[in-house]
Amino acid sequence: MRTLCSLLMLCLLMPITSMATNVNHDEWNRLLNAHVVSIRDGHSTEVDYQGFDNDRPQLTRYLNSLSAVSKSDFDQWPLNAQLAFLINAYNAWTVELILTEWPDLDSIKDIGGFFSNPWKRSFIPLFGEQVSLDDIEHKMIRGWGRYNDPRIHFAVNCASIGCPALLEEAYTSELLETQLESQTQRFLADDSRNRASGNTLELSSIFKWYKEDFEKGWMGYTSLFDFLASYQEALHLTDEQQRKLSKHDLEIDYLSYNWALNSTN
Repeated sequence: MRTLCSLLMLCLLMPITSMATNVNHDEWNRLLNAHVVSIRDGHSTEVDYQGFDNDRPQLTRYLNSLSAVSKSDFDQWPLNAQLAFLINAYNAWTVELILTEWPDLDSIKDIGGFFSNPWKRSFIPLFGEQVSLDDIEHKMIRGWGRYNDPRIHFAVNCASIGCPALLEEAYTSELLETQLESQTQRFLADDSRNRASGNTLELSSIFKWYKEDFEKGWMGYTSLFDFLASYQEALHLTDEQQRKLSKHDLEIDYLSYNWALNSTN
């Protein structure tokens, strides 16, 4: 009887362990609430890196909690929980990378010198390996083929003025859809990054670098024009510009990217 009871208890406990869906992002949420500031009528944000530096122990504790997640556990999570985790990981370790040289830098590109790429630096302990920011974005988020959502380009933040806003809160599995949609609208509505002028759409270089991601069939869109047409209100297009966009009849120019640090200081 005792053995049977023990087996029953074990059976009850096993699903609880395997169904643990994600780490607690509350610590990261508190840091973002405290150190990310909305600017330009909410279209973008700036980051108080000195504030993050003052709270480095809390950031380190959060990063350690991400590193403690095994790949096997991660793979059992719902896709929304996985994607929220990876976006938060990318953004949090980007802040950590900036802090390694703070305050003696004007751009993330200053890190490592002229011949070094900060996004390829393997400084992140994740899933039992040392990986880079590029690994998280390109090999995992974009490369695994699980998520296939181009809106991630408005969620991952490269610590630069040209980037979409660093969200003032942590991404979560429950809110992910709303957060991605809101960030997309927010970025497209920012006329310092995307704007229409006559018969030309002047867009962020993000749409040039990752054009293929917007044409892979997400929501049925197979062209960048179709994706943009679904956000024509955010782009503040006139009726004539909307008509031309629907016919793929607008020219597209890509704006220069501003790599200056997105810092409040």
